[in-house]
Amino acid sequence: MSTQESRTARAIAAQVLHECDPTHDYAGPILDRLLDQTEEKQRATDLVYGTLRNLSALDAVIAQFSGRQTSRIAPALLNILRIGVYELAYSLATPVYSIVNEAVSNVEKTGGKKQTGFVNAVLRQIVRHLTDRQIDFARANPRQTLIQTPQTGCQFDTEFLPDPEASLADYLSTCFSLPVWLVGEWLNDFGPDRTRQICHACNRKPSLYVRVNPLRTTAKDLLARFEQAAVHAELVVCSDAVRRSLDVPDMPLRAHYKQAETDSDAQPPDMIRIVGPHAVTQLPGFAEGLFTVQDLSASQAVRILDPQPGWSILDLCSAPGTKTTQLAEATRDSARIIATDINPERLDRVQENVTRLGLASVTISPYARLEQEQAGSLDAILLDAPCSNTGVLARRVEARFRVRRKSMREIAATQTALLAKAAGLVKPGGRICYSTCSIQHQENQDVREFLLESSRFELAREELTLPSAESFDHDGAYIALLTRES
Repeated sequence: MSTQESRTARAIAAQVLHECDPTHDYAGPILDRLLDQTEEKQRATDLVYGTLRNLSALDAVIAQFSGRQTSRIAPALLNILRIGVYELAYSLATPVYSIVNEAVSNVEKTGGKKQTGFVNAVLRQIVRHLTDRQIDFARANPRQTLIQTPQTGCQFDTEFLPDPEASLADYLSTCFSLPVWLVGEWLNDFGPDRTRQICHACNRKPSLYVRVNPLRTTAKDLLARFEQAAVHAELVVCSDAVRRSLDVPDMPLRAHYKQAETDSDAQPPDMIRIVGPHAVTQLPGFAEGLFTVQDLSASQAVRILDPQPGWSILDLCSAPGTKTTQLAEATRDSARIIATDINPERLDRVQENVTRLGLASVTISPYARLEQEQAGSLDAILLDAPCSNTGVLARRVEARFRVRRKSMREIAATQTALLAKAAGLVKPGGRICYSTCSIQHQENQDVREFLLESSRFELAREELTLPSAESFDHDGAYIALLTRES
């Protein structure tokens, strides 16, 4: 593509946001279709997802300083304004004049003089009221300041955000573009400090972690491959999780991670963090099946299940195969692993991953044939159930615009039905690992209570990991290990 044909990242981002209604569309496919038109692929991606993650906060700024409700601003102009405010408040390396000038330029290419004047006037008005693009949040007025990190914010000279003293749920909902009822549930379950941490984690730019395929390489050798290709990466060791009984509300519910020890006696890590933006499929070793992309929290379920060679194991909701392949790797490709999914089209993704990683112990089986499995024949079942995704909102950005209380009740009913199916297939003495990427009580503890009501099962282990933006950042997850009596 020649320089003349190239479009700016801002122009691409504005088009994606104009075409994407996050209540039912995903930005990713639209972005993928347009990225070849720009040389600033990573920047365009950051602008799209950064704007979506902070949509309510950006609209609060625009409504305050334009004198109009955002519903009265033409959608194309509104998205250009949103991108401009996002850059002003969250992209501090970008000069103010560049942000304003290119926003106006983007309007000129599609709109008339009146529209250009409106966008120019609104952005310049916002800039006039902007007092500090990065201030120590402890010194700032929270009603005047967009939250950037737990320590910093972007401050204006006017109060435009809800009063956190009057309603912390309304305040955090606006600042982080999260449903107010969802924030309210977190406040009830986890308290104000931990809820703030969750909100920050929901709006972070999540790190890219890869799980080493021990059947084909080692963490040391893969890291060397990355280094040779000038890919900055670092080893990660998963430490023991901080656990507690779930009836103690003031204790932390999260797993902790630490950087790999330099001591030679330390256990070799099996996870690597890739630093900086990279296309996964272009990383060295991807095509050869040397690694799989997986978040730290997501990797915990298979570790807790502790599958063994020779077992018969069912992955009941296997697509896209991340945990299926982890099961095979953990058992040295020497177990009998059945992977199924209620959506048959998604099983193609499982097969692709199994093939790329060179695994022989996995059989892909349509969900409709699951009844052919003899009842009570399986040593272990991994049920990574469909859920509301409230623990992974940083990665599945659009989910925040779709999650509803009513739909959560429907999801919980589906989860219970799947757990009932698993209960009929696992053998005496066998185990079921129930996991979700939700942090909601209704989808986690309430669902596993279904099996505990039966005298045949007992809870062997339970872990809730809250999402974190600190250090080795990670998503949220819930895991319950249930064992059937012999």
